[in-house]
Amino acid sequence: MSTTTREVGPPGTPGGASGPAPTAPPRRPRRRSPQWTALAFAAPLLAYLVVFYALPLYRNVDLSLHDYTVRAFVRGDAEFVGLDVYRQVLADGTFWPAVRNTVIFVVGSLTVQYTAGLALAVFFRGTFRLSGLLRALFLVPWLLPLIVSASTWAWMLNSDNGIVNALLGAVGVDQVNWLTSPTTAIWSVTLANIWLGIPFNLVILYSGLQNIPGDLYEAASLDGAGAWRTFWSITVPLLRPVSAITLLLGFVYTLKVVDVIWVMTTGGPANASTTLAVWSYREAFGTGQPDFSPAAAVGSLLIVVALVVGLVHVRVQRRLEES
Repeated sequence: MSTTTREVGPPGTPGGASGPAPTAPPRRPRRRSPQWTALAFAAPLLAYLVVFYALPLYRNVDLSLHDYTVRAFVRGDAEFVGLDVYRQVLADGTFWPAVRNTVIFVVGSLTVQYTAGLALAVFFRGTFRLSGLLRALFLVPWLLPLIVSASTWAWMLNSDNGIVNALLGAVGVDQVNWLTSPTTAIWSVTLANIWLGIPFNLVILYSGLQNIPGDLYEAASLDGAGAWRTFWSITVPLLRPVSAITLLLGFVYTLKVVDVIWVMTTGGPANASTTLAVWSYREAFGTGQPDFSPAAAVGSLLIVVALVVGLVHVRVQRRLEES
C-alpha cells in the first residue's frame, strides 16, 4: 500500500504550492515637531519666569491699585482705588527727598565703584608676585554677608566710639557725626555701599580685559603709544560692551539696596538717608502698622525706572552692533 505525501502551502495559493508570505511595508518613524521640542526645553524657564516674576509683579500692581490695610489684606476685600495711591505717594513730603537721596546713592556708588573697579582690573592685568592673593583679598567685601558688612561700617562710623573718628581725633580733627547728621548720613551709607560693590566691578571688568588680545597692546607699544593713549584707544573701546552690562547690573542692584541703609541709619535722621527702596520697605515692614499699598506703589515706580534703563541699554547696544 503506497502513501502519497502532499505539501500543503499557505491558504490562498493555487494547488497548495508554497510561496513567500506577504510582508507589511516598513513603518516610518514619527517625526516630532521641532516647535514642541523647543517648547519642552523652554518650559522650565517659562515656569520659573511666571512663578517668580510675572505673578509677584501682578501682585505688586494689584496691591498698589487697592487700599490694602492689614485687615483687608487678611480678608481679601480691599477697595479698588485706581491711581489714588500713586497720587498719594507723589504728594507725600517724603517722595522728593527720597528721589534726591536715591540719585545721590545710585550715581555716587556707580561712579566710584566702576572707576575703582576698572583701575584695579587694569592694575591686576599685569602679572606680578602675589597678584592672585591680592585679587582674592579684594573679594572679601563681596563674600561677607551684607548685615555683617553694614554693622561693621556702622561701628566704624559711630560718632562716639568709631575708629574713623578716633583716627581723625589723633590728627586734630573734630568729631564728625557720620550717621546722625542730616548732611553726612547719605554720604556715609553711600561710602559703605561703594566698598561693597568694588569687588563685583573688579571681577567683571577683569574678565573682560582677559578677552582683549595682547597683540593689540604689543602693536601699540611698537608704534610708540604710551600707557594713557593705549588705555583710551584700545582698552576703553573694546571693553565697552562689558562696561555697559556692568553698569546696568550695578544700577539695578544699587537701586534696590535696603539692608545696608537700614542697618546703618534706618533711613534717618529725619529721612536724610531714605531712598525710594528704603521708603517702600519701611511702609510695608518697618513700622508697627504696615501700609502695603503705598509700599507697593513705590516698588512699582522702582520697577518702571529699572525697566526704562534696561530698555535704553538694549537699544543703545543694538545700535552699536549695527554700526
